[in-house]
Amino acid sequence: MYSTSGRVVNISPRLEANSADSYYRLEVVASDVHSIVMPLELDKMDDRLHHLESEVIERTPDIICELKSQVESFKRKLESVEHLSWMGLFKDDGEQQQQHCRFSTKPNRPQLSVQEERQRVRMKFLNMSSLQVTEEVREHLKTPIFDNWQWEEAEMLVLLQVMYTDLDFLTAFHIELEVLQNFLFEVYCHYNNIPFHNFQHCFCVTQMMYGLIWLTDLRSKLGRIDLLIMLTSALCHDLDHPGYNNVYQINAQTDLALRYNDISPLENHHCAVAFGILAKPECNILKNLTSEQYKHIRGGMIKCILATDMARHNEILSKFKVIQPVFNFTNRDHKEVLMKIMVKVSDISNEARPMAVAEPWLDCLLQEFFNQSDTEKLKGLPVTPFMDRDKVSKPSSQTNFIQFVLLPLFTELTKLFPCLEQHILEPVRRALEYYSDMERASKEEQSTTKA
Repeated sequence: MYSTSGRVVNISPRLEANSADSYYRLEVVASDVHSIVMPLELDKMDDRLHHLESEVIERTPDIICELKSQVESFKRKLESVEHLSWMGLFKDDGEQQQQHCRFSTKPNRPQLSVQEERQRVRMKFLNMSSLQVTEEVREHLKTPIFDNWQWEEAEMLVLLQVMYTDLDFLTAFHIELEVLQNFLFEVYCHYNNIPFHNFQHCFCVTQMMYGLIWLTDLRSKLGRIDLLIMLTSALCHDLDHPGYNNVYQINAQTDLALRYNDISPLENHHCAVAFGILAKPECNILKNLTSEQYKHIRGGMIKCILATDMARHNEILSKFKVIQPVFNFTNRDHKEVLMKIMVKVSDISNEARPMAVAEPWLDCLLQEFFNQSDTEKLKGLPVTPFMDRDKVSKPSSQTNFIQFVLLPLFTELTKLFPCLEQHILEPVRRALEYYSDMERASKEEQSTTKA
């Protein structure tokens, strides 16, 4: 290609456009490139380039996705730094001065295998667990406004250890610290790297349960063994979740559905995995209990985890509505229903958190939903309506869920614990208003576009 002055021009995206006064002249060098014999060394180079190109195409998507995930994670940490560990999260046992423990940012670290990453988390967890969490963070941990997005896995493990310690479980049930740490780490290892039902979700549910225990003063109303059941049920309630719900398991006739005869296959599996972990002597936080205590805890955990199957939501809520006006903390049946309700509330409590915390969780949930509906379409299975990316919008999914699931459940619990009006019920009402406004704006925009 030549310019009007006859100068050879390099072809690039920055070339100015042709015009009547300034135009480019093309000279045909070859009309049939296949007829030109290429030197042998160039042929080899061409093969190598084709191979390199295929390698790049094959590997780039995973690398880009991983990098994007890391950038988003780091961005969230930078946007809200009030309780980041690099701002002085920990203090030494013997000193009042705070330690500055910086995050180890992943972009500069070579990509690790799953096992290598887990061992990195374990070492960081054990190193950090020798430090003491500040009182400020301990108090913040007891509130529903706690922001999970600021914390890495190892830090979340430290905070879970704090929950068990501050509720005095180690002393009451003769739990050795090392055994608790092994148990927590094994729980972490048994959550899968999926968009929503992952270890961060496990932490959020457990932290909400912990916060509710303090907010409602359940420590003075229930025995410590029941508090242990609720907290540990929250911790284990989604162990080894595959990212596809019970409807999919049953329709696809998966091994889990066949094993549990289509009866709450996921929840039964979560329970089985939990007690599989506890069966390991080095992880058995219940090993120093009497057989009666163990039987009580096992039975309670199974009931609480099975209660998280949303197919049983109306059944459990109806029972609670009946007993709520005459609720008696000394009545065993009443307490059992309350414990189920507390775990259920914790499990679906994201909308009770600040919007900056809650909304990213909705994005994660929809991603997992859409993954399932895409798979259902590919396999010719019935498509779950509220998961279909072609039919569901972000605001519509939440307005219905909040209106018909969250508000009825949270309202009943608030009747028993009026203190939850401000901390749980009001934020959920604000979330409904937020998504209702978003849905109206979306519909108005669609109407304008059609017009």
